[in-house]
Amino acid sequence: MLKMNYDLEGALKKYLALLEDEEYFQAHEVLEEAWHPLRLSGHPLRNLVKGLINGAITFEHIKRNRKNMPYKAQRVIVSYERHKHMSRPEIEHAALFEQSCQKIEALKRRHQEVFDALVS
Repeated sequence: MLKMNYDLEGALKKYLALLEDEEYFQAHEVLEEAWHPLRLSGHPLRNLVKGLINGAITFEHIKRNRKNMPYKAQRVIVSYERHKHMSRPEIEHAALFEQSCQKIEALKRRHQEVFDALVS
């Protein structure tokens, strides 16, 4: 059954805490539940939220380190890269979105070798 959470602010706070604890799959799940109502209503932040969801999943792929992990991580991070520019000071919950993007960027730097391996 489709789980929906209408508390975007709470979901973003939980997402950040889960990223900090390296619980990337759970971070994805929490934010996805908040994304569903945004998607269904056509909310302007739906793509930014989707990008953050995929950002978390990128690092779950890295954490699990299964077959083709670099390819999978690179493929999923594209959604985050495409929508991160939407995190701007004038949007609703701007500080939480900015913190979320900063955390994803820090994780990208921490795992830069995964992304560099595909460029070569």
